[in-house]
Amino acid sequence: MAGLPILFLDVDGPLLPFGDGVAGTPGLSRLDPMHGPWLASLPCELIWATTWMDNANEHLAPLLGLPTLPVATWPDDPATEAADLQHGLHWKTRGLVALAGARPFAWVDDELTENDCAWVTEHHGNALLHRVDPRHGLTDADYLELDAWLRAN
Repeated sequence: MAGLPILFLDVDGPLLPFGDGVAGTPGLSRLDPMHGPWLASLPCELIWATTWMDNANEHLAPLLGLPTLPVATWPDDPATEAADLQHGLHWKTRGLVALAGARPFAWVDDELTENDCAWVTEHHGNALLHRVDPRHGLTDADYLELDAWLRAN
């Protein structure tokens, strides 16, 4: 899989939408099983990039028909976290760029900002940061955009 681009995938928001007026973490009943075939068809290496960590493999992957996926981990560095917060970066940004190395990557998350996009462009370059509306989660249009970008990279 080293030749394929990476797709870093968040869970809450993209796969488990919050819906209109629903507070807190949604239950697994909000998981659309059609995400599985869409994700499996993308030309990439899928990596969980979520606070669910290994629980995504235990609870979500089987419901989606996905194999056990790698899980992104981040070093616990308070100084870096403070600097990222000061610069308005998501706490995952720096770590995902480091994990990607020179490989192209797409990152699907509902908390991405322009600061994250600018930082990734400056420090990596070949990446697509795809913000998902957490009220609706990933849509067919999102998958089509991801598929086109991944195939071009």
